[in-house]
Amino acid sequence: MNLLLRAALFSAALLLITQVSFAQSEAQFPLVKGFGGIYEVPDATERPDPGLDYKIIVDLSTGAENPKEISRWVDNIARLMNLHGLAGVKQEQMHVKVVIHGGAIFTATTDENYQSRYQVENPNLKVYQALKDAGVEFYVCGQSMRARGLTKKDIWPGIEIAHSALTTLTTYVPQGYTMLKF
Repeated sequence: MNLLLRAALFSAALLLITQVSFAQSEAQFPLVKGFGGIYEVPDATERPDPGLDYKIIVDLSTGAENPKEISRWVDNIARLMNLHGLAGVKQEQMHVKVVIHGGAIFTATTDENYQSRYQVENPNLKVYQALKDAGVEFYVCGQSMRARGLTKKDIWPGIEIAHSALTTLTTYVPQGYTMLKF
């Protein structure tokens, strides 16, 4: 093989390796489209089992650090979904419920309510919709709503109103849901 051909083959191989490496470094969104970007970790030996059904209830009580940006905690629910999806867990195997209360309650308000409070449209609603499209169910704590003077019309319509976060959590944990606190 002549030197020019070897150099061309080496360059092509190097380009292919670079492209594969670059592709692996881009965020992926297997279950929740456009939110909760995650990355493949080829060296990971512990991964979700694609043969299991996952029952998860998220206790979401932490508010957004910056109300003008998507709450990292709301986006983390999308990450949770996508991490399982990247490991081969199908959407129908993910049974995720989110109970919103405390400081997180304002992430679940309508654009109108959010705008009157923070002078910006609610950036979290796009994430909530993408999560709902991926099969996630949402409940907002009725007690937190009352304590903050919110009514059903103040809450994004994709969310159900629960009697309380406490009773919702104590209903689903005994049913085998793993509770995560965000």
